[in-house]
Amino acid sequence: MNEKTPMMPVALCQTPAVKSKRQSLEIGVQYVERAAAQGAKLVVLPEMFCCPYQNDAFAPNAESAGDDIWQALSGVAKACRVILVGGTFPELGEEGLLYNTCFVFNEQGEQIARHRKMHLFDINIPGGQRFKESDTLAAGNEITLFDTPWGKLGVMVCFDVRFPELARLMALGGASAVIVPGAFNMTTGPAHWELLMQARAVDNLTYVLACASARDESAGYVSYANSLVISPWGKTIARLDAQPDILYAQLDLSEVARAQQQIPVLSARRTDLYDIKVKG
Repeated sequence: MNEKTPMMPVALCQTPAVKSKRQSLEIGVQYVERAAAQGAKLVVLPEMFCCPYQNDAFAPNAESAGDDIWQALSGVAKACRVILVGGTFPELGEEGLLYNTCFVFNEQGEQIARHRKMHLFDINIPGGQRFKESDTLAAGNEITLFDTPWGKLGVMVCFDVRFPELARLMALGGASAVIVPGAFNMTTGPAHWELLMQARAVDNLTYVLACASARDESAGYVSYANSLVISPWGKTIARLDAQPDILYAQLDLSEVARAQQQIPVLSARRTDLYDIKVKG
């Protein structure tokens, strides 16, 4: 784990949305196995890949760390010898609180990270989407980085990506890529999905990997889908459409170091500016 290899073969699994937790989990495991068979070494699942993305589905499908979903993700990571960013599922945490949680496992099936979504998806767009995660879920409060053979990576969940300071703190902590299991809808997706991922990449000159569920027009919550990979220069280098599929990419992590040397946004911060008083 100490020797960094610059090329990182990744796979983003845009799994179909189904109502059955057991069926969803089986599909998720199958997608990871398919991705590993094609040579992927880091595999990503979508947000709430194991249940419908709606408040009334979270509690009935919730599990604790160590339960069936956790065990299945750990098991397939070990069997396939991949690092698995296991999307999210409703996690039953302390004192009965529910979290929208992403667990990360290494090639031995060991949990190496847990990210509880920090910024809950509470929106009310006239004529568009209304959704309030905070009716059901609690917010996390930790920035999540984890070590890999390619260096440090960061993980956030969906609405977290709208807060640029979070991605900046990950980059300052050494992350060469930020991974975003997400579920933008048909209002915010066409307008902001790709734009926000590109913005976070350009902000910090890191890769951004955004993985969503496939689109199901009959679902109560319709995912925009369009899983994508963004380069440190903000270019979309791989993208899916709305259908179930796996997105593959080879990431050259040395590009991150070169970009950050050429445009030193991380080392040239003017922290003194925050001490300047605004004159009105």
